[in-house]
Amino acid sequence: MNENQTRIASTPDETPASAVDAGRRGFIGTAGLSAAALVAPGVFLHSVAADPRTEPVTDDVRWGLLIDTAKCADGCSACVDACNRENGLDLQEPRGSESKWEHQKAVWIRKVKLQDNQTGRITQLPLMCQHCEHPPCVDVCPTGASFKRADGIVMVDRHLCIGCRYCMMACPYKARSFIHQPTTGQLTAVPRGKGCVESCNLCVHRRDNGEESTACVDACAQEGHGAIVFGDLKDPDSAISQRLREIPSRQIREDLVLNTGVRYAGV
Repeated sequence: MNENQTRIASTPDETPASAVDAGRRGFIGTAGLSAAALVAPGVFLHSVAADPRTEPVTDDVRWGLLIDTAKCADGCSACVDACNRENGLDLQEPRGSESKWEHQKAVWIRKVKLQDNQTGRITQLPLMCQHCEHPPCVDVCPTGASFKRADGIVMVDRHLCIGCRYCMMACPYKARSFIHQPTTGQLTAVPRGKGCVESCNLCVHRRDNGEESTACVDACAQEGHGAIVFGDLKDPDSAISQRLREIPSRQIREDLVLNTGVRYAGV
């Protein structure tokens, strides 16, 4: 345990109630100032510099990504690794055989290769939830656990998810994962649990705390590639809107007319 982590100590039965209340208040104050606080086994609180959201989500914005495949480097997994760290996927513990674990572990971003059947040209790109305007996963969900926010982010409410996996079958991008095993570690900003489906949510915890980027965008920029741009698709002055006007782009599976929030250049 490092200096930025605090564990809640158990209180003896004979401790006066006033002392317990004072201790609780003291802990809350300490935890609020800490960069990270261990509040339960395997669960960490992470503070952020930005202010949390105070206004409801509206459709005045639509968040999205533009991925320039010409800048996506062969063999680079920076975006995948950053996503895993940001969302606690790197805390997963392998279960069973290696081949079985490869099929069962949760993955929110996959590096894939596409080949043009006419030219034979191979393109590699990161594939995640495409945040469709008309998401098939939402249409088939029997409980309403799969939903689309007003700002275009497609998410799963883990409290309503019954693990039927209809959404996984409906997703044409194979972008969702099912949690097969108990979670031994998770972040409070990104709660996870066995029996639920999950996928990329455009780092929604960052959106709701006023931050302006995503983990994959930051990692790609740090590697010097700059292949991923994030922003408001409705704002004509945003970086992503300006870039979309500069270079040709397309949607994956345009034939489905889903109007995805993730666009690709060089495909």
